[in-house]
Amino acid sequence: MHCDVYKFAKNEDWYVYIARPNYPDDTDEIRDWLGVLPSDIRQKLGLGTFVMHLDLNAREKLARADIDDVKAKLAEQGYYVQAPPADILAAQAMAKAKALQDKKYD
Repeated sequence: MHCDVYKFAKNEDWYVYIARPNYPDDTDEIRDWLGVLPSDIRQKLGLGTFVMHLDLNAREKLARADIDDVKAKLAEQGYYVQAPPADILAAQAMAKAKALQDKKYD
């Protein structure tokens, strides 16, 4: 099972895996691979940047995601969204809240 991984500058530590079931036979065409994402997710994440191509069958595990969950979601919906761990999400939320508060009282 092949997939491409994208990151998002607007949302640090968020990654999206996009299924590439016909790889390498799909490399001749230019496609918007992120087009499989629902519009609300795509809007929230912003502009994606290609990070790497993975052959998941050649791996036993992934750094921050369960490889079996990733494979299941790719087969089911064509994408998998990897959110940061809860502690990183909480720290990001606190930093944003503080920045907004600082801006309000400047």
